[in-house]
Amino acid sequence: MSGRLKGKVAIVTGAGCLPGPADREPIGNGKASAILYAAEGARIVAVDINREAAEETKGRIEAEGGMCSVFEGDVSRAQDCQAIAEYCLKVYGRIDILHNNVGIQPPKPGGILELNEEIWDLVMNVNVKSIFHTCRAIIPQMLKQGGGCILNISSIGAQRHGHSKTFVYTVSKSAVNTLTRCIAVEFADKGIRVNCIMPGMMDTPTIYHSLPQFYDGDIEKMRKDRNMSIPMKRMGVPWDIARAALFLVSDEASYITGQILSVDGGIWAMGG
Repeated sequence: MSGRLKGKVAIVTGAGCLPGPADREPIGNGKASAILYAAEGARIVAVDINREAAEETKGRIEAEGGMCSVFEGDVSRAQDCQAIAEYCLKVYGRIDILHNNVGIQPPKPGGILELNEEIWDLVMNVNVKSIFHTCRAIIPQMLKQGGGCILNISSIGAQRHGHSKTFVYTVSKSAVNTLTRCIAVEFADKGIRVNCIMPGMMDTPTIYHSLPQFYDGDIEKMRKDRNMSIPMKRMGVPWDIARAALFLVSDEASYITGQILSVDGGIWAMGG
C-alpha cells in the first residue's frame, strides 16, 4: 500500500459485520473500508453496536499491521456519538475522517398504509439521525483542527425506488443525500469536505438477512435476479465501496465536496 492516509485518524461506524453465507467472505462495506483505511496508514476507531463484530474487524486490521481501537455504541443516540468523539480524541488525539456507514432496512416491510410509526421512526433514526448526531459530535473537533473529511453511505435506492414495501428506506437514504449536500456547503470554506457514496446491489452479508423474504427464501434466485438486473450482470462487493471511499477521503479528492457518487455497476445510468 502507498500510505495514502498516513497520519490520519478515521472513525468508521458500522465497522462490524453480520454473519453471511458460507460461500461468501464475511465482510461488509464498513468493515472493508476500515481495513483498507488502516492498510493505507490511518488509525481506526471501529464503531459498532455489536462489540464482538467490531473486535473481529480490529483483529484483521492488527493482523495486517494496522492500528485499530473499538467502541461499542448506538449511533442513533446523541450521547453515544459524543462519547465516540471523546474516546477517539483520548486514544488518538485527533479526528480526520468520519465514515458514516450505519443503515438498516425496515424489519417489517410495508407501504405507507401498512408501515407503523414505530418502524418509520426506527429506520429514520438509524439511517438519518445517526449522521446528524455523529456530525454534531465530530465537526467541532474538525473545525479546531482546520479541516477534516466526512463520508456518508447512502444507497442507489435513494434515487431509484424499486419496491413499494421499502419506501421508508428510500425516503431515509434520499435524506442522507440531501443532508450530505447541506453540510458540505455549510462547511466548504472551513476545510471540511463532505461526500456520499450510493452503493448499488452489493453482495454483502446484510442482504442475506433482509432480502430473502422477497424471494420466498430462495437465495440463489435472489442472487440471479440481482445479477441480471445490473448492466454489468454482477453484484458489487464491499471492496468496490471501500476503494471508492478511500479516494474520497484521501487528499487526492481535496477539491471534491458535496458529491453523491454511485458505485452500482451501471444501474443509475439506466435511469428511472
